[in-house]
Amino acid sequence: MGQLEPINNRPNPYSTIDNWVELPDNRNWGSTAGVDIDPDGRHLWAIDRCGGNSCAGSNLDPILKIDPNGNVVTAIGGGLMLFPHGLHVDRDGNIWVTDGQGPDAGNPATAGKGHVVYKLSPEGEILLILGQPGIAGDGTDALLETPCDVVTDADGNIYVGDGHGGQNAGAAEGTVARIVKFDRDGNLIKYWGGWGSDAGQLKTPHALDIDSRNRLIVGDRGNNRLQIFDLSGNYIGEFKSFSRPSGIYITDDDMIYVADSESEFDNERNPGWHAGIRVGSLLDGIVDYFIDGTVTAYPEGSNPEGVAVDAAGNVFGAVVSGGGAMVKSSRR
Repeated sequence: MGQLEPINNRPNPYSTIDNWVELPDNRNWGSTAGVDIDPDGRHLWAIDRCGGNSCAGSNLDPILKIDPNGNVVTAIGGGLMLFPHGLHVDRDGNIWVTDGQGPDAGNPATAGKGHVVYKLSPEGEILLILGQPGIAGDGTDALLETPCDVVTDADGNIYVGDGHGGQNAGAAEGTVARIVKFDRDGNLIKYWGGWGSDAGQLKTPHALDIDSRNRLIVGDRGNNRLQIFDLSGNYIGEFKSFSRPSGIYITDDDMIYVADSESEFDNERNPGWHAGIRVGSLLDGIVDYFIDGTVTAYPEGSNPEGVAVDAAGNVFGAVVSGGGAMVKSSRR
């Protein structure tokens, strides 16, 4: 399904503004990844890892609400997380964030944190916690292990991409790499996947979204593919045309925006492909557009890891390295 050769030469009908958001109070962007759109279609929610690549020991609020002019209007979540990673805004405007690392015995500031998903109100009230802070799961129950991303369906069921380490050197059978489904109250329903490269298996389920046909689209980053499941976990198919997916966003017409942040870091991971944001249709897996990922204000290798699209069609990229930034791409 889809195209298999490297796709780096599609048209780019967008103009991009690097470092679109300036943080208040002389605060500097750290690493980021998670980004989504508020139900109003105009405001953006994004994470900032507290000015660095971790929030351990920091009381800065890592979850930011940004208005259409690039101003931060709300900040929440201070002191909760080590490594805010995936971010999802549900239909009611609640904010879901994965805490994608766990405690480090050499750093007391990390104790009792990580390996969970938080559901927060827009004001920052904790509404639900999936997993147990500071306790890593083994992939056999409701405990989580370095969860990557989270999304909810129309019935309120929750899907978590669990296990960030599946793409790492040394990963093997038994490495956590699965999709975990919970009901709206956080009760475990089922899980599926498992580490590997066969159909339905996973190596770092880094990004999740649901399309108009109620199919779960998984950015299976370690396998350089998108996998498609129904909401019960049955495998439907895959696309390899969107490169190495770190972030995905699906619009109502089933156009998919896929951020690849890693292909140019290590040619062994995805030879021939360039990092950036690929845009195409889930109907056929054909890539129509390619927004080059290089952020000129930061060192080579700084690319968007998360992606979201507002109601006006503006594309936002959350830059994972090089100091962090939020980039905005608008149609010319």
